[in-house]
Amino acid sequence: MATIEKKKSGTTDLTVGKPLFQILRFALPLVLGTLFQQLYSFADTVIVGRCLGTDALGAVGTTYSLNFLILGFVQGACVGFGIPAAETFGAKDKDGLQKYLLNGALLCLVLSVVFTVLTTLMAGPLLRLIHTPEELYADAVLYIRIIFLGIPATVLYNYASSVLRALGDSRHPFYFLLVASVVNILLDYLFIVPLGMGVDGAAIATVLSQLLSGGLCAYWFFARTAKLEGLSFRQPRTLLSAGHCKRLAYIGLPMGFEYSVSAIGAVIMQDAINLLGSTAVAAQTAGEKIRQMFTLPMESVGMAMATYVGQNHGAHRTDRIRQGIKDGCMVQLLYCAVAWGVIFFIKPYAVGLVLGDADPAVTAGSIQYLSVMSMLFCFHGLLMIFRNTLQGLGYSVLAVVSGVGELIGRSLGGVLAVKTSLGYLGICLSNPFAWALAMFYCLFMVCRILRREKQTET
Repeated sequence: MATIEKKKSGTTDLTVGKPLFQILRFALPLVLGTLFQQLYSFADTVIVGRCLGTDALGAVGTTYSLNFLILGFVQGACVGFGIPAAETFGAKDKDGLQKYLLNGALLCLVLSVVFTVLTTLMAGPLLRLIHTPEELYADAVLYIRIIFLGIPATVLYNYASSVLRALGDSRHPFYFLLVASVVNILLDYLFIVPLGMGVDGAAIATVLSQLLSGGLCAYWFFARTAKLEGLSFRQPRTLLSAGHCKRLAYIGLPMGFEYSVSAIGAVIMQDAINLLGSTAVAAQTAGEKIRQMFTLPMESVGMAMATYVGQNHGAHRTDRIRQGIKDGCMVQLLYCAVAWGVIFFIKPYAVGLVLGDADPAVTAGSIQYLSVMSMLFCFHGLLMIFRNTLQGLGYSVLAVVSGVGELIGRSLGGVLAVKTSLGYLGICLSNPFAWALAMFYCLFMVCRILRREKQTET
């Protein structure tokens, strides 16, 4: 059966058409979007590393785990708020869709206020808690506080783009992210080079660009998508619903907690890196930025799976969910093989681009980090398929447990780095340990749930 697509609004019905084609077509803008998102993050790294030095680069890098902990919760919750919207869209339930969208926006408002206030006040103590090197502390606090003050912009983009994707529109969030990526790079250069700002310039550029992309997503939804889909929010009192808020919180908040639980492992790992010294911090920061360029496309395919599974679950198409999982795994494994080959050849040049004429020990550490990680990408790729399938099926609480697996894996890597002779190699193995433990758990739970649903259908 041919796909049903509303060309003017960009929404797509993922309950029809060949699963592989639908997943790839829906995922492609997400992959391109994350690549451009990483491009401006990479540009941040290059400009900061080359123009401000390795200490400034280390200061930005040492905030990564806190970024992951706090903004990961925000991102996960916003993506989760989009799952009920995808289900009701797949079930052709317009009234339910309107209620989920409005109540989701209300929860996002509360989330923005609470997290902005708490994290801005706690930024300094949290950096002390993870033993941020003294020479990096001042810049790290300055950078992370600006990022945390921009949490409302982060919420706006993640929720607005999540809503568009829930309705099958992954193209327009990509277009707007592309615009924001270019703006971010230009602002980075403007603030740091001509205006002579420090890491605060990089942070302000990031917040402003995210505000721009979020505003464009919201504009498109109200100006085009809502009108063409026949959605109306003129009577908010009739749309506000405690029941719908409860369902959104049940799915969205566990997804946020899942990100945060796994991020606690990243915090523990960052603590271990900090204890190894500023050379290890700078080496891991540069290697991690390059690594993310290659693994974020896998996460985009996972996000596509969440929407695909959500719509098909709403339409009670378990057969399409099973086929979609098989196709998604095939795509991820093929990509992992290609990514390993590319990294094998380009890693010295990529590290040199980021670090320039840095300490040879820092350069060697970054290359080692990439070598180890790229060989084990398959665990990350498959985790994204099975975890997002769980989320698309509405089992967000179960997905939280997979975050415990990541917590254990990263904590184990940190312990190996500090307490054994492995040292920095333990840091390199931390993320693969985390991915593998979480992936095997998610695989088991997906197989169990789909087997149970098949028995129910028969």
